[in-house]
Amino acid sequence: MADTIARANALEGRFLNDEGITLVRAEPSTRLSLRAPKTAVKSLSKALGLDLPQRPKASTAKDGRVALWLGPDEWLVIDETEADLVGVCASVTAFHSAVEVSHRNTAVLVSGPRCETVLNAGCPQDLSLVAFPVGACSRTVFGKAEIVLWRTGSDAFRVECWRSFSDYVFMLLEQAARDR
Repeated sequence: MADTIARANALEGRFLNDEGITLVRAEPSTRLSLRAPKTAVKSLSKALGLDLPQRPKASTAKDGRVALWLGPDEWLVIDETEADLVGVCASVTAFHSAVEVSHRNTAVLVSGPRCETVLNAGCPQDLSLVAFPVGACSRTVFGKAEIVLWRTGSDAFRVECWRSFSDYVFMLLEQAARDR
């Protein structure tokens, strides 16, 4: 019988705490790529225990679970308690697609007074509080990597990215944090 190899956590041990900026790997979470027509939103919201947002850049959060609006029929659902989100959605009979993407994604938490400046080194969006308020989210780019950006506080963001791009994203964030 072959030995199994344990998968290393992406960004294990990576951390930066510099003047006005902190970068840290987010704790493991369950992630779900959810696609559904408007007719399924009410049933899925009830099953997930939070209202799926219906507006661009919107998010809803409740009890360690968040739904980020990515498109008119698309959400990224993140659960910090590592709940079985596919199992939760399996009870819904309305047409939808729920795909577990927990092992595909990882996240970097970016916080501090310089967070907007550091993120704007690789992200073309206006990240001011007026244009991108607390709770706002967006699928965008950071450098050459696709990310999902979620503003979790006035000076805090969660950067979701694919594991395969996580070292690149973290190194670009580090470089931007060190450039003043």
